[in-house]
Amino acid sequence: MLFLLSFLFFLANSGEAAVPYTTVDANAAACLGFATGMAAKPSSACCDGLQQLAQTVKSVEDKKAICRCLKVGAKSLGIQDRFLSRIPRACNIKVGFPVSVNTNCET
Repeated sequence: MLFLLSFLFFLANSGEAAVPYTTVDANAAACLGFATGMAAKPSSACCDGLQQLAQTVKSVEDKKAICRCLKVGAKSLGIQDRFLSRIPRACNIKVGFPVSVNTNCET
């Protein structure tokens, strides 16, 4: 599942990612509840998954690939910016830019 499209925009992918979509899906799925407003806070599984995903990033292209992958699912999953933007701080992950469903994966 692609829970946070833009949350990990600091992590992204191109069409054929060095980080496979299945890896992104598996690591981000636990964040869906919080990102859609169904959970009061990100679960430890969410934060752990995102930490693992962040560790897979080896290049800017990896970041773009992950970003694109997450963005594909976010629109159809009901991700809300007000929750999405809180995940990096809640999970103690430094992204380096504002997190939003409108983040441009190519920059």
